[in-house]
Amino acid sequence: MTTQELVQQIYKKKSFLCIGLDVDLTKIPKHLLDKEDPIFEFNKAIIDATHHLAVGYKPNIAFYEAYGVKGWKSLEKTIQYININYPELFTIADAKRGDIGNTSTMYAKAFFEDLAFDSITIAPYMGKDSVEPFLAFKNKHTILLALTSNQGAFDFQTKNVEGKELYKHVLEVSKSYKNAENLMYVVGATKAEYLSDIRKIIPDSFLLVPGVGAQGGNLDDVCKYGLNHQVGLLINSSRGIIYASDGLDYAEAAVKKALELQKAMEKILTSK
Repeated sequence: MTTQELVQQIYKKKSFLCIGLDVDLTKIPKHLLDKEDPIFEFNKAIIDATHHLAVGYKPNIAFYEAYGVKGWKSLEKTIQYININYPELFTIADAKRGDIGNTSTMYAKAFFEDLAFDSITIAPYMGKDSVEPFLAFKNKHTILLALTSNQGAFDFQTKNVEGKELYKHVLEVSKSYKNAENLMYVVGATKAEYLSDIRKIIPDSFLLVPGVGAQGGNLDDVCKYGLNHQVGLLINSSRGIIYASDGLDYAEAAVKKALELQKAMEKILTSK
């Protein structure tokens, strides 16, 4: 998917919502545990119920790897289901990979070619040669961790290095990478006050913003400082939507939560 195609979906659906598919078998409705593939059955129902309200889905790969081969099969079935039935949706492999060049190339092949994701999250701290292999794939997007929503972000990311916070160095250096136009960035919703400075460095890039909802991030604050001329935001919500209910009505409950966010986004887009 190209950036322009993503922007078109945002305006068509009046939404920049991304739904995280972080499936924990201890939290999904108990009746699904009797299914042959409870993870896929859960995901399928959530996707079918909410696809008209979201522009993307983001499986967190750890929640699939934790279940071994069965979990990986569930992930494969989920991404295939989206690509076949809802090809207009933007897909994010939340894998947080990043290694030396030849290893990164293999990671990129796994997620971009074998699984056919549109994008992948990458940890940038091994530098240029660990990131550029992902950027080499046409119409695929590499989402660098810039400033994350967890408390530990202050351990390193905001430390002053030669008069500037480390995350700003990451942003500025990344713009020099080959095929940097394929870059997006993760900025946590709980760090909304940093978005003004971030937009000065990367005014045109898309930002993936987790942390709205269960982690306490505020949608209005994120949009106030983060919106750009092409919207430029993907707001991710995971637990607040997919675990809105653990009963038979879990899909319907997910729709209600997703609709609340979509309506808030529509209002913001209209006002802008």
